[in-house]
Order: sequence, then C-alpha cells, then structure tokens
Amino acid sequence: MNPIQDINLQLAPLREKLFTHKLYGSIKTMEHVQIFMEHHVFAVWDFMSLLKSLQLDLTCVQLPWRPVGTANTRFLINEIVCGEESDLNLEGKRSSHFEMYLAAMQAVQANTSVITSFVDLIGKSEFDFNQLELQLPKAVFPFVNNTLTTAFTAPTHIKAGVFTFGREDLIPGMFIAMVKELNQQFQGKFDQFIYYLERHIEVDGSHHSNLAIEMTASLCGEDSVKWNEVKIAAEMALNHRIKLWDKIHQTIMSN
Repeated sequence: MNPIQDINLQLAPLREKLFTHKLYGSIKTMEHVQIFMEHHVFAVWDFMSLLKSLQLDLTCVQLPWRPVGTANTRFLINEIVCGEESDLNLEGKRSSHFEMYLAAMQAVQANTSVITSFVDLIGKSEFDFNQLELQLPKAVFPFVNNTLTTAFTAPTHIKAGVFTFGREDLIPGMFIAMVKELNQQFQGKFDQFIYYLERHIEVDGSHHSNLAIEMTASLCGEDSVKWNEVKIAAEMALNHRIKLWDKIHQTIMSN
C-alpha cells in the first residue's frame, strides 16, 4: 500500500462522518441555509489563506525574482491558485470562489457583514493571532485558528497535506438536491449557491484534487516521517471540520 492509499484508508471514517453528518438533514428552510452559509463562508476564506501560504513557499513572489523549487511543483500550485482565485462565475465573469460565495450569500439575503468586516479589518492592520478570537464568531474560531496556525507555522509538506487530505468539503447529493428544491420555491435565489456547490465538486473535487495529491507526493517523497505528519495534521483538520458542522447544526436546531 502506498502512502496516499494508507492516508485515504485512515481518513475514510472521518470523511464518512462528514458526508453523513446530521447537519445536512437539518437544513430545510432558507433561514437554515443562511445560517449555514454565514458560518461556512469562513472556511471558504481560510481555504484561500492556506492555499496562498503554499504559493509563498513553493514559488517566488518577491523582487527580484529567482526560480524557487522545481518547475513541476510551481506549475501545480500556480494552476490551483489560478482556478481558485480567478475562476468563471455564473455570469461568465472572473471571480474567486470566495467572491462567488459572497455573491451567493447576498442572493439569499444571508448576513455578509461579519465576514466582510473581518476581511476589511485584517486588510487595514498587521494580522495579530492574539486578536483572532475576539474578531471571529465563537463557533468558527477553533476551525479558522487551526487552519491559520497551519498556514503560518507548519512545514510546507504539512500545509500541502492538510490542503490535500484535510480540506475536502464532502457535500452529499442530498444537500444539493435540497437546495435545488428551495430554489424552485424562491424563484432562482439559490442559483449562485448551486453553481458554487457544483463548481466546487467539479473543479476542487477532481482536477485540483489530483494536482494537490501530486504536489504533496513530490514534497514528501519517500520520507515516511513526513507522510505520517501529513496524516496526523489531516486528521486534525477533518476533526475540526466535524466540530464546526456540529456547532452549525446546534445553531440551526436552537434557532
């Protein structure tokens, strides 16, 4: 069994737990979708932060330019960044997946002020980990904190491993079908959200996933210690995702 097969086998129970999470079955109204999106958008945002940390490690983004790492690894990360940061939205215009998500939130009248205020705030001052817990909603802080800690402090192979194996949004067909049913009731208000979900599965779940596996494999090579560190970090990321799903489910059920 190769390291990738071993990690996939070890992580299978956690992925199954996410795929069958009771959160999906509890989302039945527009208000429930709004609650879901108002939390999940932070995971969409910090995914980009993890991705950009890999681009910083694996390519040259400083002046004067110099070649960094291997051309193959540079190609892999740059192609993923290009797709995530400047994809085509529902109208055929260039947009990051994060901006697509914000547009989808606005279409269903979900509250975007918390996430946009947070992003504006960190754009105006130097990022301070000590202030993060004060700036984020309580439910999302542990998840985002784990992602950003990885992005800021972990070795490159661990970042790549978490990106590859620990950041899968396992979205079951039942959830998309439910959103499509609501879309019929609300005259197309969920069109952009459905596009995001289907685009996410199409691009992130196939092409980008394969590129990410190749990238992680090139960084870990034959080093069993690195592969084990990747597995541990990916397990932690998936467990944080499960806890985030738990908290969103609790919020929906108590609302």
